[in-house]
Amino acid sequence: MSEGKKKVALWDAESRRVYKRLLTYSARYWPILLISVVGFMVDAGGIALFTKKLQPIMDDLLTKKDQYLIFWMPIWIVAIFLVRGIAIFVSNYGMGYIGRNVVQTMQRDVFDSYLRLPVTYFGNEHSGHQVSRITYTSEQIAGASTDALKVMVTEGFTVLFMFVVMLQESVYLSTALLVMVPAIVLITTAVSRRYRVISRRIQGMMGSVTGTVEEMLQAHREVRIYAGQKQASERFKDVSGRARYLNLKIVATSAISGSTVQSVASFSLAGMVFLASRPSVIDSISPGVFISVIGAMGGMLSSLKRLSNVQSTIQTGISAAENLFAIIDMPPEVDHGTKALTRTRGDLRFEDVRLIYPRGQFQALSGVDLHCAPGTVTALVGRSGSGKSSLVSLLPRFNEPSSGRVLLDGEDYETYTLASLRQQIAWVGQHVVLFDGTVAENIAYGELAGASEGDIIAAAEAANAMEFIVKLSSGIHSPIGEGGNMLSGGQRQRIAIARAILKNAPILVLDEATSALDTESERLIQQALQRLMRDRTTLVIAHRLSTIEHADQIAVLDQGKIVERGTHAELIAMGGHYAALHRMQFNERPAAVVAD
Repeated sequence: MSEGKKKVALWDAESRRVYKRLLTYSARYWPILLISVVGFMVDAGGIALFTKKLQPIMDDLLTKKDQYLIFWMPIWIVAIFLVRGIAIFVSNYGMGYIGRNVVQTMQRDVFDSYLRLPVTYFGNEHSGHQVSRITYTSEQIAGASTDALKVMVTEGFTVLFMFVVMLQESVYLSTALLVMVPAIVLITTAVSRRYRVISRRIQGMMGSVTGTVEEMLQAHREVRIYAGQKQASERFKDVSGRARYLNLKIVATSAISGSTVQSVASFSLAGMVFLASRPSVIDSISPGVFISVIGAMGGMLSSLKRLSNVQSTIQTGISAAENLFAIIDMPPEVDHGTKALTRTRGDLRFEDVRLIYPRGQFQALSGVDLHCAPGTVTALVGRSGSGKSSLVSLLPRFNEPSSGRVLLDGEDYETYTLASLRQQIAWVGQHVVLFDGTVAENIAYGELAGASEGDIIAAAEAANAMEFIVKLSSGIHSPIGEGGNMLSGGQRQRIAIARAILKNAPILVLDEATSALDTESERLIQQALQRLMRDRTTLVIAHRLSTIEHADQIAVLDQGKIVERGTHAELIAMGGHYAALHRMQFNERPAAVVAD
């Protein structure tokens, strides 16, 4: 077998595997599926029965004026189409029901997979592609798992029943099909491969479209401030134009397929007329038989065209399913921990820790040694890119150390289960993340959802948040909008602090928690943070050095290494990196000297 043929065979085998797996989602609703299939068979059988009745209508009713048929034929016709109508309703509703459930199940599976994936995954792909899987790609599978199945069953049985009608009426005239069937099989095979290639490209392009829209919505202020409307419009025009081009290729392929099938069918119809008009045959074939056979072939032709075009739906669905199954099958976060950590003392130690990010082999940390004693405050300072955020990202195991160890209470923290480890950590960052819900739902989020209203209010009071919460329309039950957009920056920050207070975790990470706030908000938040840090092992990332002067120890990082460590007074006296940063912030020396 040649290399090209091997690829085609493997490709087809993979398509069958993916499609079979996709159909297992539909098979969960097998009773409804069975009823729908029976309905499709009744529909196909009804139209075939009507086609067969064309022969007695022509030969007996219209020609011979048979009184029995004159009375009963209209009743039979109404009965046939009434039964077909009921079958069509039941089967279409059943397949629609299955289709929507399959889409929802697939969306939930992908969403749940996102929740299990490592944090590093989300930095390796544009969020637009991730959103597109839920909103666009998952919708494509409904066509392949239900709509295509509906067409294949209905039209497949129609072709079968029409073929039976043709054989019953005239085996001789049915030989004209020998021209049509092989050609249509070849056409369908070629079209199927082309649909698959284009559909896979469309999946990626729709992710680009979604990403472009998402970026514009998130950056709408910057777009206006910097007059970027034209650039944003051109970018969207470009990605949407490429998506339009690919979709038009699907349309063109479908159109070529339909017209080619039509042309092939014309030869079969011409052949049938030729066979029926032979002098030795023409007198033995009645008009009714000819009309019935040609009607059956016409019905078969329509069904064959729909069967060839359904490849578009199937291949689009298979391509979409491949994309979704790839996410569903991704391994979740690595968790080799076997011990459940109840409550840590907060004795945290980094021993010769190194961290290399896989993308670009960038070394973020180079042999960090740091001990954070229980109940103490450790401040991490340094220039942007020095490794501060990389170091704290190791705590909840968002990243794993490339070498070295992180010890918690004297044991390698990788021996603890992820869930129990993360229960020990509260996090307040510069970029506060709030959810579309009420104040109470955002304070008592996730594992805290069972907290009493009294505990929520106590946490809000400790965070100095009640002074604005009581002014809201429904107090702690007031909605705050998407991302907390109905609150100010300082108010959002205090909600995040209240969440951390309610969690009451023994380890606390503060990542620039007071940056970019007005003086009054900063004062209230500093008071709340002082309460929050009490009796906790705290790591503080700070650029504003005035906020960490009372830290138990300050570690200065540069290029992934701790270059200085000590108290504020010790580091100032040392006259090194920290002292230079301090002078820079408080303008104690001329800029040229500070830069040195």
